[in-house]
Amino acid sequence: MKKKEQINNLVAVVTNNDDDIYCFRKELIEGIIAAGYEVLISCPYGEKFELMKDIEFLYDNPYIDRRGTNIISDIKLFFHYFKMLRKMRPGIVMTYTVKPNIYCGIAAHVLGIPVISNVTGFGSVLQKGKMVQKLIMKMMSFSFRRAACVMFQNSANMKLAEETKMIKGDHMLIPGSGVALSRYPMTEYPEDDGGICFNYIGRVLRDKGVDDYLEAARRIKAKHPSVRFNVLGFIEPTQMYYEEILNGLEAQGIVKYHGSQKDVRPFIAASHATIHPSTYGEGMSNVLLESASSGRPVISTDNAGCMETFIDGQTGLMYHGGNVDELCEKIEEFMALSNEERKTMGVKGRQYMQENFSRQFVIDAYLNKIKQYIDRR
Repeated sequence: MKKKEQINNLVAVVTNNDDDIYCFRKELIEGIIAAGYEVLISCPYGEKFELMKDIEFLYDNPYIDRRGTNIISDIKLFFHYFKMLRKMRPGIVMTYTVKPNIYCGIAAHVLGIPVISNVTGFGSVLQKGKMVQKLIMKMMSFSFRRAACVMFQNSANMKLAEETKMIKGDHMLIPGSGVALSRYPMTEYPEDDGGICFNYIGRVLRDKGVDDYLEAARRIKAKHPSVRFNVLGFIEPTQMYYEEILNGLEAQGIVKYHGSQKDVRPFIAASHATIHPSTYGEGMSNVLLESASSGRPVISTDNAGCMETFIDGQTGLMYHGGNVDELCEKIEEFMALSNEERKTMGVKGRQYMQENFSRQFVIDAYLNKIKQYIDRR
């Protein structure tokens, strides 16, 4: 990482978590640099930055209370962004997730810096209380209506924004963050001799449907003791009670909790399928994209950001989000397939990723917009 006072050819990438940078934006950042721009990353420090030491970028380390509603903390975040942008004067700012979209977006608008806002999902916002939900949506609308461009990861979110008039200018649909096909190559499909293995990969969070996964694991294990259920991901600080739940289930032999992993690829390679029980939907499920790219069938919901990533009956199995009975039925249906049929689903899933969700599609879309707005300045 290096320091520099001001760069006109600078692209600022602003988000709230190091996972977001390394897992979903690394190739984008490398593409921006390869195109001749310099990059400023504004994101709270996390261990994933240690995996990016070979990339030269400017760095800003804000404090973000991601799920908190403390107005003083949010005001401080706004002024942090304002001071940082006034000092660095990037040619364009790209914001991800709710608070960067709102507070960094508004700060950039005040300073006359164009912003590409990115909607990575409205799911968590729409589950807030009505007053909080209304306030957040109004603030996002205020920011989005002044953005140079708003990018959406699924058509349902874009349609909602259009119908509620959250946007009025340039906006477009992109295939989520895309999947790095070379980072998640097709891997050999495992045999079935040791029992079928399923993965849950993601934050251990009620909104992600982890309760449905755990309940399905209880039911399936009672009937099929050889089936294995893994859980990979960190427990949200606001929901640490899951630690006791997971420890209890692990003691009973129902699930195996592996915690947060720097690299989930070995776990995907050793599994037969990924179960992603997202309750409320999201922008575009990177877990499903990465699993399919690796040649693994998926079992997921009919919610926005999930259903777009697979073809029901061909590359995965779909059920109605929140319906544990139906999830168990789909797990049983998958288990009834021959291992060769499961492998074929995985091969088709990889092809679907190559044709529709390559991260290069996303990088090209961003570079076109960056060039358009920086050159305009």
